[in-house]
Amino acid sequence: MNLTFHASKPSFARLLGVSAFALTLGISAGCTTPPKYLNSGKILPTTLPFSEAVQVGNTLYLSGQIGNIPGSLKLPSGGIKPESKQVLDNIRTSLEAHGYSLDDVVKCTAMLADMSEWAAFNDVYKTYFKDGRFPARSAFGATALAFNARVELECIAAK
Repeated sequence: MNLTFHASKPSFARLLGVSAFALTLGISAGCTTPPKYLNSGKILPTTLPFSEAVQVGNTLYLSGQIGNIPGSLKLPSGGIKPESKQVLDNIRTSLEAHGYSLDDVVKCTAMLADMSEWAAFNDVYKTYFKDGRFPARSAFGATALAFNARVELECIAAK
């Protein structure tokens, strides 16, 4: 069976126009709001070369944070547990500064200077989220973190 397709110029042009229109609709169906680059100044100086958070639509992407004492780049003494508490307090402060809460967090990535401290980090981490509503999470070991921190945490929140 031999099938031959003959397209006339008007129908080809019409097809091309419909395709271009569909492509335009497909592009505009995505996020139509530009990203917002946010710095509350509540945790870190706003002069650092990265945003505290970037909001795209209803999703908030937080930069990785260490457990620095707000307004300084100093870490609390005592190791992984005090740093974990401070980093999660910092994450909460940052979320709230931009209209989100820990209940909105859907994904976290934890970077630990020593993976043997993973359980100690988890002991603190789990107290910040409701049982059964833990965000998806990845964790990995790092050879070094900024300012000799024991932990860095980045999170994504969505409404």
